[in-house]
Amino acid sequence: MSLDHRNAGTSSLHFFFSPASVAVIGATEREGSVGGTVIRNLTRGDYRGRVYPVNPHRSEICGLRCYPAIAAVPEPVDLVVVVTPAGTVPGVVGECVRAGAKSIVVISAGFKEKGAEGLALEKEVQAQLRGSDTRLIGPNCLGVMNPLVGLNATFAQEIARPGNVAFLSQSGALLTAILDWSLGEQLGFSAIVSTGSMLDVSWGDLLTHFGEDSHTKSILLYMESIGDARSFLSAAREVSFSKPIVVIKAGRSSAAAKAAASHTGAMTGSDEVYDAAFARCGVLRVDRIAELFHMADVLGKQPRPRGPRLTVLTNAGGPGVLATDALLSGAGELAELSAESEKALSAFLPPHWSHGNPIDILGDAEPERYARAMDVALADPQSDGILVILAPQGMSNPAEVAERLRAHAKTDGKPVLASWMGGKGVAPGVAVLNASGIPAFSYPDAAVRAFESMWRYSKQLQSLYETPFSADEPGLLKARRERASEAIEGVFASGRTLLTEFESKQILELYGIPTVPTKLATSEDEAAREANSIGFPVVLKLHSEIVTHKSDVGGVHLNLANETEVRNAFRTIASSVTAKAGREAFHGVTVQPMIRSEGYELILGSSIDSQFGPVLLFGSGGQLVEVYRDRALALPPLNTTLAKRLMEQTKVFKALQGVRGRKTVALPELEMLLVRFSDLVMDQPRLREIDINPLMASSTGPIALDARMILHGRDVADDALPRPVIRRYPAEYIWAFQLRDGTSVSVRPIRPEDETLMVKLHEALSENTVYLRYFQVLRLDARIAHERLVRNCFVDYDREMALVAERIEPETGQRELLGVGRLIRQRDTSEAELGVVVADKWQGGGLGTELMRRLLHVARVEKIPRISAHILSENAPMAALARRFHFVCVPDEDPISVTATLDLKDLPPSA
Repeated sequence: MSLDHRNAGTSSLHFFFSPASVAVIGATEREGSVGGTVIRNLTRGDYRGRVYPVNPHRSEICGLRCYPAIAAVPEPVDLVVVVTPAGTVPGVVGECVRAGAKSIVVISAGFKEKGAEGLALEKEVQAQLRGSDTRLIGPNCLGVMNPLVGLNATFAQEIARPGNVAFLSQSGALLTAILDWSLGEQLGFSAIVSTGSMLDVSWGDLLTHFGEDSHTKSILLYMESIGDARSFLSAAREVSFSKPIVVIKAGRSSAAAKAAASHTGAMTGSDEVYDAAFARCGVLRVDRIAELFHMADVLGKQPRPRGPRLTVLTNAGGPGVLATDALLSGAGELAELSAESEKALSAFLPPHWSHGNPIDILGDAEPERYARAMDVALADPQSDGILVILAPQGMSNPAEVAERLRAHAKTDGKPVLASWMGGKGVAPGVAVLNASGIPAFSYPDAAVRAFESMWRYSKQLQSLYETPFSADEPGLLKARRERASEAIEGVFASGRTLLTEFESKQILELYGIPTVPTKLATSEDEAAREANSIGFPVVLKLHSEIVTHKSDVGGVHLNLANETEVRNAFRTIASSVTAKAGREAFHGVTVQPMIRSEGYELILGSSIDSQFGPVLLFGSGGQLVEVYRDRALALPPLNTTLAKRLMEQTKVFKALQGVRGRKTVALPELEMLLVRFSDLVMDQPRLREIDINPLMASSTGPIALDARMILHGRDVADDALPRPVIRRYPAEYIWAFQLRDGTSVSVRPIRPEDETLMVKLHEALSENTVYLRYFQVLRLDARIAHERLVRNCFVDYDREMALVAERIEPETGQRELLGVGRLIRQRDTSEAELGVVVADKWQGGGLGTELMRRLLHVARVEKIPRISAHILSENAPMAALARRFHFVCVPDEDPISVTATLDLKDLPPSA
């Protein structure tokens, strides 16, 4: 079956940027009008497509025949630009759909930004689009540009210069300002998109399109809101492998979401969640407009650093100090010169050179001294990047030094940045640097920030390779999930959404999260008996916070050393509750040991973000948690590597590794606890907020001392519950079976680390098998190229499901892939394309049949209604297999192949 990975045809957004024909509804010749500006931009530029003005009151506009309606245009139009009043837009969009328009840009304003009436208009527009293939950008936008084909379908006065950067903006005003700036800077674009309200085309759609666009090398975003967060993250995680995505997100200083009852809810603000989301999907966030374009330039020219260590090479001490200050105040590190490097530099530098990093080669440094010092700095294994600084002095020659650096413009894994300080005197050198591919900055601190951003981007991309597995076996996880769900139902049955501490700890224990032993006591004698069984000292707490908050009644008594103190504490708590809320409000106390440890108090929690769903929080805990505000956020699910990276973002992490003679915390156990907590959050969508504070971490392992959970109420329907924006590894699709010869095989979803095994699988395919699978004999080196295999092995399980058949070689214990089956959802429909390939050695043993059966099962569970596959006419075995599973095979226009289709909704479940 032919199905090359992510080769599903032309993007549905193609017609926005390469239309053969454009119609402007609301075109006019009136100066200063939007309709007039758009039609003139299309007719007076380099665009060579057909342009159709549409206006019922004119017969000709700008020398072109004008049509009374889109239906009167003599052909279905690729792109329609709408500039009519908001109230007319739903009707106009309906006419465009019926006329077969491929794409629509609605420039008109007056929609949801105007309130309820405008929102109702947007819903009418969506109703007109429903069921059609027509895509829409806007409303309330500037329009779109493709400078590469001369298309300016905007009301901006000038078209951008051609280039390889796609710029997508939710602000039309900012876009025009940047467009004007870019013309002066001679910055070019492959496309410019004013997104508007994103009624139809989303960030995810645009990222997918430009990710596949061969003319686009990097993608820049100005974002005010994310819209469909799951679609954005899915597309960004895929595109980030091949192209940098740099975003500036407005609203960093906006007030956090309304504080919730828990510490976690009060401490998570939506902007911090954006940081976590961008980091998780490989998107680089910057704070300044200039950085947006600087980073596109830097990432396009230089390799990403493998670490945070920077070497600074300078001819002046002051700029070197500034660079060092900027580096150490951020996320970078100053590389330590190796002994070999220091010896090599001393062999030719003046005696008074700095003998360290920054490498100050002194003010009289000539081009040769720069070049030789650069050779040594680049060769140092303790450095991850080089910043070369030139401050103009009487002996310096900025242009000649730049020329000598040309040879180092392309290095393997070590970026080279430059700061040529000055104005006209250094301009020739700056031109040489930029032309050679070495980004040049006016000031060293700006160059340092660029290096730190590159390192941050490198770390983010590393996270893309992490597949979030559950911490435990699927069977155990299923049992935990079911028992926790039963416990939650019990809380609902009592009419509550707030779990008691005892109930919360029970659920944590179900997920393998250690908690301090906690007993219930409803009488004074019972409290004394439980305290004696636990062993003194103990803690007594008010059992239920349902009626009155424990802080109002002195509901916590610590360090109780004997039975008398326990009885006194019980009476105090009971009388306080009775006095404030009545006898029926008292439900007893919890008794637990007093934990005395040299460990650290941490907080671990989860709350709901309106954009991203469940969010995890980790940091310093205890009573002063809001004061210290040492925390980091992450999106679930986690694996142990992602859990460690979450912890590394906090200040307390350094302490967890042991300081001032204190023992190192049991970090592997803490990482596993975070993964299990992530499982809990993923499994139980009814949990609105969770607080574990404090979570005590020590050398013997972590333990939850206190826990609090709040549920979504019954007023929130199951299908309306917030869901995670990232899907974890679908372990439910793991099966074991035997081939006809008795070979034991497991079928499971593919993982990023399968790349090496995929290489061996391709090596085991004959030319005939390759030809039947791909409709051509692809060379082995093309099939196993890292860039291709990493995209084949790293998949978004919402977009694609790839199942591999694996066996373990009995003699060596080595893993081997025997075949792969894929279901790839089509871009703009819920349908999927199917493909299967089996290594020659294992063909005829039932493996192809098993992969097909499992893929159809996945399609049913994932609610994919229709599957198609393309099969060479000569591939009789595959055609027979398709028919066995009730596919209908129809010859294609090209007689060499047939298309097999299966409507699962019409297929009996037993088929």
